[in-house]
Amino acid sequence: MQQFYNQTYFGRYERPVDDSLLTLLWSLTVSMYPLGGFFGSLMVAPLVNKLGRKGTLLFNNIFSIIPAILMGASEAAGSYEIIIASRFLVGICAGLSSNVVPMYLGELSPKSLRGAVGIMPQLFITIGILVAQVLGIRSILGSTRGWPLLLALTGIPAVFELIFLPFFPESPRYMLIQKGDEENARKALQRLRGWEDVGEELAEMRLEDQSERAEGRLSVLSLCSFPSLRWQLVSVVAMNMGQQLSGVNAIYYYADSIYGSAGVQEGNIQFVTVGTGSVNVVMTVIAVFIVEKLGRKLLLLSGFGICCVACAVLTVALRFQESVEWMPYLSIACVIIYVIGHAIGPSSIPYVITTEMFRQASRPAAFVIAGSVHWLSNFTVGLVFPFLEKGLGPYSFIIFSLICLVTLVYIFIVVPETKNKTFLEISQMFAKRNKAEIIIEPGDLGTEKDPTLMSSKLDTRPEGMKVTKF
Repeated sequence: MQQFYNQTYFGRYERPVDDSLLTLLWSLTVSMYPLGGFFGSLMVAPLVNKLGRKGTLLFNNIFSIIPAILMGASEAAGSYEIIIASRFLVGICAGLSSNVVPMYLGELSPKSLRGAVGIMPQLFITIGILVAQVLGIRSILGSTRGWPLLLALTGIPAVFELIFLPFFPESPRYMLIQKGDEENARKALQRLRGWEDVGEELAEMRLEDQSERAEGRLSVLSLCSFPSLRWQLVSVVAMNMGQQLSGVNAIYYYADSIYGSAGVQEGNIQFVTVGTGSVNVVMTVIAVFIVEKLGRKLLLLSGFGICCVACAVLTVALRFQESVEWMPYLSIACVIIYVIGHAIGPSSIPYVITTEMFRQASRPAAFVIAGSVHWLSNFTVGLVFPFLEKGLGPYSFIIFSLICLVTLVYIFIVVPETKNKTFLEISQMFAKRNKAEIIIEPGDLGTEKDPTLMSSKLDTRPEGMKVTKF
């Protein structure tokens, strides 16, 4: 693609492009994606509240299909500007989907499977990366003639979603709590669960609805100042920053040079990269099956702990790889171990917990903040790491190791285990730390299936103030 940039510039101005300008154009191409992701995250709350979860996902396909067509035609049009603009549009698509898909699946899922289902988006992301790595092999589409087709293929999943997603139901929680449409919410639950008796889940939704009626629908600004959600918000920011600032992009940046230093021939490095992508997929599959048994917190702690140690050891290995014969092999081992650790925890769990920590009124605004932090951190690493690597060399991984350690300690102290808990139960777990009080009294929510269920009222005022019960 850089060769295409150079040829296009030469065709326009009849002189080769300066190295500095080529670097700038390529940096813009790379950075437009996370920047678009940031703007996509800002669109989450207004779209999911207006169009619903399913409607937003259908609308979002515009930001995948149109840029795919444009990028596929960019070579014929002789325009690298099309690629740069299309990367921004694809970033918007990624920013929306990376937030709305976990939200949608988390609201569809029963609490006993919410973690496993919540990891599925990350699993398909890793599969997509692996497919791109395979198709990007030079003998397939990673060539001067094949790259436009490779870029155009990104629109195919969006076409499949446009065809099949309309047959799936809207989120029952969205329909009942936000739209007040209990009849369609009941039908959606019956269709999702495969049985008629969904009264208990509907009653739990009514309970959640009553508990947050005093809050109303929260905007991003009101969420940031809402005392009963303070620690949930801080936890989401910490986990998303830790995920992106843990060094995952730096690991992949360094990987090719690490493989080369270990004696892998330049033409074969692409196949080793595919092998690393395969490890990522396998470990994410394992995370799907163990998250409901081991819990979210243990996977997060284990993942960040593995990444912390791997970055520290990699620093030593890179420092001595030219003087000690076996050090390059230790570097490769560190890369693979890091990928394993990141796949089981930091990559897959934060969005699951973001869904679980917030209830219906605050969840869209929470995902705006989580997604914004995620993509801004991604953008920052891409912008800063080349300078960090140039100034500190292998010692830059010590910084990533420390970030993993700090995130691990925070999760250990603050973040509770949310496995097999309802959204209201998770709010109760945070109530003491937030110095808010949840009052639950016996009451009938009008459910014909479980008249013993409790109704509740969340008092979001500081302790010591009068509590209103109902």
